[in-house]
Amino acid sequence: MSNSSFPNEFLLLPFADTRKLQLLHFGLFLAIYLAALLGNGLILTAVACDHRLHTPMYFFLLNLALLDLGSISTIVPKAMANSLWDTRTISYAGCTTQVFFFVMFVAAEFYILTVMAYDRYVAICKLLHYGTIMDSRTCVTMAAAAWGSSFLYAVLHTANTFSLPLCQGNALDQFFCEIPQILKLSCSDAYLREAGLLVVSAVLASGCFVFLVVSYVQIFRSVLRIPSQRGRHKAFSTCLPHLAVVSLFIITDIFAYLKPPSMSSSSLNILLAVLYSVVPPSVNPLIYSMRNQELKDAVWKLMTG
Repeated sequence: MSNSSFPNEFLLLPFADTRKLQLLHFGLFLAIYLAALLGNGLILTAVACDHRLHTPMYFFLLNLALLDLGSISTIVPKAMANSLWDTRTISYAGCTTQVFFFVMFVAAEFYILTVMAYDRYVAICKLLHYGTIMDSRTCVTMAAAAWGSSFLYAVLHTANTFSLPLCQGNALDQFFCEIPQILKLSCSDAYLREAGLLVVSAVLASGCFVFLVVSYVQIFRSVLRIPSQRGRHKAFSTCLPHLAVVSLFIITDIFAYLKPPSMSSSSLNILLAVLYSVVPPSVNPLIYSMRNQELKDAVWKLMTG
């Protein structure tokens, strides 16, 4: 196999051709990135420092904030640098690293969101047994399983993708290294291995999705049976932010990967990629803090000293 089958670098899709628009995109991404850093950083610090938030729900929220920081830091700084310096290249090693970390963080986030749904189900539907079921050891084990399985999943995807010979050029139709775009550069039927792995991944993701749906059906049935309006409001206030984050995560991914081929275009691909990779990590802290008085109090206490 010739060395040309493995290019030294890839060409990413630029946001714009004119310098003014490139600088505009740089400023927009910088604002979004700083908002994500601030929001998730405040949640991490508040949960770590406030003993009142040392509960399973906030432990998983801390993991979610870490994953959001990781996923947005994997792709946005490189995109900002390309816009600022008017370039579109990324090295082969940089592309490999970007694929590995992005896949790991996104997969782990989906697993953590699924675990958080289970936590809310136990807290509302099995309240008397909540302390026994969701003890500290169980929470750490579930979080470690999510991180560990996502690491192995990312290793498998990355190794499988970059072992393929690429002879269709080195230009990617996306502003970051994305597996479906890399597969388009493959010049052999070997890409079917990665396609098969993606199908298996879709089946596993569907299983998590079904679990999420069933959990929330049971949660809402239990909440509606609570006699007091205050009790129902408190239960909904802990569930609705998580449900909003899950919906944002799933809907943007579905539009990005299951859209019909007739809707495919470079500008639409960039827009959908921004919606599922950049927007959720910056919006999630706001969603979780809007209806959560405990978290707002902890953040306010942290900001005011």
